Amino acid sequence: MSNLGEYLKVRRERLQPEDVGLPGGSRRRVPGLRREEVALLAGISVEYYLRLEQGRDQHPSDQVIGSLARALQLEPDAESYLKNLAEPAKPARRRTAKPEKVSAGVLSLIDSWPTTAALVQGRYLTTLAANPLAVAITPYFAPGVNTLRAAFLEPEMRELYRDWEGMTAKAVAYLRSVIADSLDDPRLLELIGELSVHSDRFRTLWARQDVRRKTSGLTELNHPQVGELDLQYEKLALPGTEGQMLITYHATPGTPSHEKLELLAHL
Repeated sequence: MSNLGEYLKVRRERLQPEDVGLPGGSRRRVPGLRREEVALLAGISVEYYLRLEQGRDQHPSDQVIGSLARALQLEPDAESYLKNLAEPAKPARRRTAKPEKVSAGVLSLIDSWPTTAALVQGRYLTTLAANPLAVAITPYFAPGVNTLRAAFLEPEMRELYRDWEGMTAKAVAYLRSVIADSLDDPRLLELIGELSVHSDRFRTLWARQDVRRKTSGLTELNHPQVGELDLQYEKLALPGTEGQMLITYHATPGTPSHEKLELLAHL
């Protein structure tokens, strides 16, 4: 089964007939929707849908992608992921052997923010640079640490995040949103394989095939030194890089969280 077919199958099985206005009944032998029901909702033949799910046809038109997205009730990020999966494979790019580096300008910028925690992640979610406040929040934001691996495998991260389950669900959905054209990358496959073996939570979330590129929101922490922190985060793609992302955490001035960040900055 292709990546496209697997995605269609998982999303089909996660929908109930009642979700799409179809009668359910009590004698259904398969979870979620039947293939013929998805085909009906998408306005395509059952045979064609079967070919897509079995991987015998992997490049449906944009019109079919849109119809399938509506039938499966996909949000925009998930529809974009589906479209990327359906695109013809591009010639494999040779990754440079040079280590990823952060520009001097970005390093100077994040070091100039005393009350804003900031770090730069590379294409494999390993931290390439971080300012002192980011490391004060958690040493797992330090350069050289893979934040995704730490989120699932380090007990301290479970203690740090007040909603660890919500954070990990968002992390995996975000990962899905940015890797549709890199699913065969050996280093990425190695990371996914490692987490699938060692974390039941990751394995469950990865199998759900959720896709959401959430680039801003609220992070609720329980810091071992200053207590509860409510921080706003932003994820900003750095132009001219191969997937580098600037991530910042800040608190609203005048709030207890802002005062605690200032305290952390001087510890």
